[in-house]
Amino acid sequence: MTHGRHGEASTTTAPRRDRNGAPRWLRILLPAVLILLWLTAAGVGGPYFGKVSEVATNDQTSFLPASADATEVQAALDGFRDGDDIPALVLFVREGGITDDDRSAIDDELTTIASTEGVADGVSPAIPSEDGEALEAFVPISGDAEVGDVVEALRAQLADAMPSGVEVFVTGPAGFTADLTAAFAGIDGILLLTALGAVFLILIVVYRSPVLPFLVLGTSLFALCTALLTVWWLAKAGIVLLNGQVQGILFILVIGAATDYSLLYVSRYREALRDHERRWDATWAALRGSLEPIVASGGTVIAGLLCLLLSDLNSNKALGPVAAIGIVFSVLAALTFLPALLLACGRSSFWPLRPKVGSEHRVQSATDDDDAVPTTGLWGGIARLISRRARIVWIGSTLLLLVASLGVVQLQADGVAQSDLILGKSEARDGQFALGEHFPAGSASPVSVLTREGDAAEVIAILEGADGLDDVQVLASGTPTGTADATVRDGEAVFTAPPTGPPGTPSSPADPTVDDGRIVLQATLDTAPDSAAAEETVRQLRADLDTGVGTHTPVGGVTATAIDSNDAAIHDRNLIIPVVLVVILLILMLLLRSVLAPVLLILSVVVSFGAALGVSALVFNHVLGFPGADPSVPLYGFVFLVALGIDYNIFLMTRVREESLRVGTRAGVLRGLAITGGVITSAGLVLAATFAALGVIPILFLAQIAFIVAFGVLLDTIIVRTLLVPALSHDIGSAIWWPSKLAKGRVEHRHAA
Repeated sequence: MTHGRHGEASTTTAPRRDRNGAPRWLRILLPAVLILLWLTAAGVGGPYFGKVSEVATNDQTSFLPASADATEVQAALDGFRDGDDIPALVLFVREGGITDDDRSAIDDELTTIASTEGVADGVSPAIPSEDGEALEAFVPISGDAEVGDVVEALRAQLADAMPSGVEVFVTGPAGFTADLTAAFAGIDGILLLTALGAVFLILIVVYRSPVLPFLVLGTSLFALCTALLTVWWLAKAGIVLLNGQVQGILFILVIGAATDYSLLYVSRYREALRDHERRWDATWAALRGSLEPIVASGGTVIAGLLCLLLSDLNSNKALGPVAAIGIVFSVLAALTFLPALLLACGRSSFWPLRPKVGSEHRVQSATDDDDAVPTTGLWGGIARLISRRARIVWIGSTLLLLVASLGVVQLQADGVAQSDLILGKSEARDGQFALGEHFPAGSASPVSVLTREGDAAEVIAILEGADGLDDVQVLASGTPTGTADATVRDGEAVFTAPPTGPPGTPSSPADPTVDDGRIVLQATLDTAPDSAAAEETVRQLRADLDTGVGTHTPVGGVTATAIDSNDAAIHDRNLIIPVVLVVILLILMLLLRSVLAPVLLILSVVVSFGAALGVSALVFNHVLGFPGADPSVPLYGFVFLVALGIDYNIFLMTRVREESLRVGTRAGVLRGLAITGGVITSAGLVLAATFAALGVIPILFLAQIAFIVAFGVLLDTIIVRTLLVPALSHDIGSAIWWPSKLAKGRVEHRHAA
């Protein structure tokens, strides 16, 4: 009775006895050293989970390209003020009108706030609204302080000090930064626990062992600790940028990818334990079988992620190397740490279902012929279906995916308001709405224009004549608010300080702050700074300045930052998606030694991505009621789904090619499907579960990425890799390997006695 190279025979045979193994000292020392190295790296890296905030930033302007107008203005502002203070707007509201007692209590509290730790100099006096129902004050938060902590302390302090009936909100840029910081606060805790808990439950069901899930999860956690240690120091040195968004994706990607690669290795190791008596020999056999697909899969994901370095938007560019580092350590952990652990534990890892030497493999055939189609179990049934109805299966699967893709036309990925970024409660968002009821909605986030001092009159005239703008001012030193009113008289720019005496006191001239011959003019938006109307106002202002001023006059501020971010994200999406496709296509061609198979695999994943995006658009619009999506959402979804989706096709097709060399292409397709079906489906469930865990972070962007990737991975695992690709490959036959020798049906049968 023969025993196939990979052990798919249907009867029990004698185990292989490898007589020329390594010396005993090496078999003990090598895994011990590897385990010790990983324990050391994880022990050092573990404490860095609580230190990420030291090197992370959530300042949106820092992620813009250096060429963006908003970036230029933000950088120039350092010359007009001390430090990099972040403004908070404190709003006090009483329905029916602010009373004299309210005003007195508010003034006293603002005096107290001015001496609060973390608050910079320049707290403004309370400014009344025209309807008399609200007061607003500007409180600069020191850039050296933890903005979130300072804002939360202010909110608690103000809530306790205000008279009954007075509502108080801390909003503006500092308020939104604090709310974002709070929303990301669960990354180190609830996100990790949710992801690890979901993966652990899946592994328990898959392996039915209390031991193996801990070894696999330990591999993922050690990979994450080591990756975080590396990323932290790179961020500390300023080599990479890190924010909450990138941090969350890094955590999920490493856990999911490392677990996937570990599942593939465990599958090979279990096969090898049935063929080899000694654990050392089984380990090397498993490494030989899993090295190529794991390295190829990791390399594909890394290549796709590094394509993000072509981005204009620094937040996209930052994700590329950070996530790639995570994948590198995922691959290393799955190929070094996990094999060392399993070598040390041996068959006990699988307790109570220990694989016995010479026992039957899970994939069996109906006869003793190695070339026969597998017939047992779920995957044998799917293999039989494909062998009989291949064309119907792949055409039906393709049509289903194409119909689902029609929903893409409803995807609203042209940007969302800053106030919509946070899901759930946000005091800054509530304060922004309340501000718009009593003051110009854009008063907390003015438009800033950087201009040469000699062009001030022309720029002021354009600002005063622009629709949607009001209250033109200039940054000026020596005034209580740090600004002065700006207007044009007789063709000359005139700057006057706000009056400091009783009503009717005449204004006095003011000198604008000048840096390198430039000044900063500001104007208040009539609408909320994150609204579509505000964006239209700023775009029109930029056009008017381009035609009305002879020199470059950049426009910055919150609205300008959002515009430049969206424009850069759209550019990145249109550039990077084709590049990723070409890069992955070339990798697949090298891996599979074929041209046709990689092209078909890429097309299958693209169709799968379209279906995932189409269904996601319908869910976002009609089920979850999301207001839209950031332009980067489709880009991130594409990079993850194409790179990770190709992973499963790599796992499948490398095994199919291996089997095809033995038994021919059509039989190889069926056997490869049956052999890899369980492990790839398990890997897909794990990856979907880990990305779904991103949904526990109340950030719109992460919730959308969580759904798109989780649903897309399941779609790819269940339909593309299970039905579409095997059926299409079976229908085409050996020509799928064109132009390699396999395409001509040259099969080398490798049966071992």
